[in-house]
Parts: sequence; structure tokens; C-alpha cells
Amino acid sequence: MTRHQDDKVLRALLGPKGPELSCEQCFEQLGRYAELELAGSNADEAIPGMRAHLEGCPACHEDHASLRAFLNSGH
Repeated sequence: MTRHQDDKVLRALLGPKGPELSCEQCFEQLGRYAELELAGSNADEAIPGMRAHLEGCPACHEDHASLRAFLNSGH
């Protein structure tokens, strides 16, 4: 395993350092979060716990990536 993989596994086991949203809370805020990111705003400050959730939840991470790709495409 590489150091990056080791770090990722360790973060998954230890959980987030700060607050973390639930999947339901993440889903409710995901659009706003992605728009803030794309606008260059501090999305992590505006929606505390979102980054930690996205890093720890593969399903929400995938939704976030798909939404960002959609928004970046101009639709």
C-alpha cells in the first residue's frame, strides 16, 4: 500500500476531525455546496461537516463529483 492509501484507510477508521453531516443532510445541501465551490467561495466554512462527509461516504462523494461535472458543463 502507498502512503496515500494508508492515510485514506486511517482517516476512514478514525473518522472526521470535526463535525460531519448525515447522508440526508448532505443531500439537502449538496447543490448549494457545489455552487459555492464553483463560485470560488469557502464552501467548507459555509457548510461545516460537508467535506468530512464527502471524504468518508463513497455514495455522496460520487453524487458530488457528478453534480460538479454537470454544473461545470454549463447546464
